[in-house]
Amino acid sequence: MTEAQDKESTRRTVRDAYGKIAQESGGSCCGPKSSCCGATAPDALAEALGYGEAELGELPEGANLGLSCGNPTAVASLKPGEVVVDLGSGAGLDVFIAARKVGLSGRAIGVDMTPAMVEKARANADAFREQTGLDNVEFRLGEIEHLPLADASADVVISNCVINLSPDKPQVWREVARILRPAGRVAVSDIALKQPLPQALKASVEALVGCVVGAVLVSETERMAREAGLTDIRLEEDAAAIDAMVQGSDALYEQVTALLPPGRKPSDFIVSIRLSARKPE
Repeated sequence: MTEAQDKESTRRTVRDAYGKIAQESGGSCCGPKSSCCGATAPDALAEALGYGEAELGELPEGANLGLSCGNPTAVASLKPGEVVVDLGSGAGLDVFIAARKVGLSGRAIGVDMTPAMVEKARANADAFREQTGLDNVEFRLGEIEHLPLADASADVVISNCVINLSPDKPQVWREVARILRPAGRVAVSDIALKQPLPQALKASVEALVGCVVGAVLVSETERMAREAGLTDIRLEEDAAAIDAMVQGSDALYEQVTALLPPGRKPSDFIVSIRLSARKPE
């Protein structure tokens, strides 16, 4: 299999799995009514990862599928009038939160490669407009390695537990830099590795879709952002987030733990990170 074929195979695996999640209206590739990162109820998991009860309560029903590993909108410091782009927007969780922050004069755009997710997000957008009177959200079908946006068209790029799934992460970071305006900002929550994973775990397709195998070392994430031309990179690790995601673990984390060396746990290898950066003026 060529490198291009391998990358497309990875995209297809992820697309199929998340399409299933969208069609089941919540639930993972590993079992019904649980997230890809644990069996905790979506709102409870989101609160553990830094979302406020009030902002979760203002979401359209079904916008939070429990697929988060952090809260990028909390890091982004969004301002009224800004254009925000969410990479891998799913059912719209962070897009709807961002839309309230940027207001009528701003815009929140979600990009996702899974048709079923985009369809679900657009249905949620109709409910959001009726609920808030805001007509400032949009969802586009596309790959995060080839974003359907013009150069220098975004003030802020956010992403939540998605870049780790890409088979071409350097290209994602280059796309982020391309669509950002000068002085534009990045706020990403993602999964990264503290140390390389055991070989047995690397072969697990379930763990790939569950935000584990696709991750790279923390230092590699920082390097890729820097090589894309971003500056003022700040990176924080949140080990507690992994424990929150594993709590009440579903079949995915049972499988992950079984493939780890004896006495080791997932948080010994993986960590939730918050990365912020900006594009030079």
